Amino acid sequence: MKILVIEDERELSQNIVDYLSADDYLCEQAYNFAEAEEKIALYDYDCILLDLNLPGGEGLAILEEVKQRNVDSGIIIISARGALDDKITGLKIGADDYLAKPFPLSELSIRIYALMRRRHFSSNNVLRTNELEIDLLLKSVKSKGIPVILTKSEYDLLLYLIGNKNRVVSKNAIAEHLSGDMADMLDNHNFVYAHIKNLKSKLAEAGCTNCIKTIYATGYQWLD
Repeated sequence: MKILVIEDERELSQNIVDYLSADDYLCEQAYNFAEAEEKIALYDYDCILLDLNLPGGEGLAILEEVKQRNVDSGIIIISARGALDDKITGLKIGADDYLAKPFPLSELSIRIYALMRRRHFSSNNVLRTNELEIDLLLKSVKSKGIPVILTKSEYDLLLYLIGNKNRVVSKNAIAEHLSGDMADMLDNHNFVYAHIKNLKSKLAEAGCTNCIKTIYATGYQWLD
């Protein structure tokens, strides 16, 4: 799960990143309006944490741009502004949630989890697809009651494919999802092929065959 933290308070931003990284989220940071605009234009994110007071521009303008561009990201406003008008405006524009500073990082984490569960997995804590049962809270995978041991990257890849089931996901999209903006620095997508191959192998051993379809020269598709 990839998150963009748009927050000009660097200490708070780093605290958020450290906490969420420990929960296995892939986090990137933007500290001002221009950086936020650039990252949103170049990369896809599952969730955007958006401060309203940014150097160089207004956070609500970022929110409006995201919605005008039809960017498919969940958005949680994190702001010291406590005014009801700001909250209402943000939610009307299209934010999914609003969290006033200061807030416990544990609450932020669970709100991100709840948002992603609503958006991608029909508000369920346990996913069932083909022969698999995936517990999102425990981050565990079973096939016919038998545990399927996956690496973090394989688990992230599995959820990404299931979250986009029946749609073809490009190799570029997978590379970016797993590596963030580091994907631009990679010469090829060999690591994507390796993760797909290993995931397919482990799923097949667990009795879940033909779940991932390779679309020649395009990408991959999860078949439900």
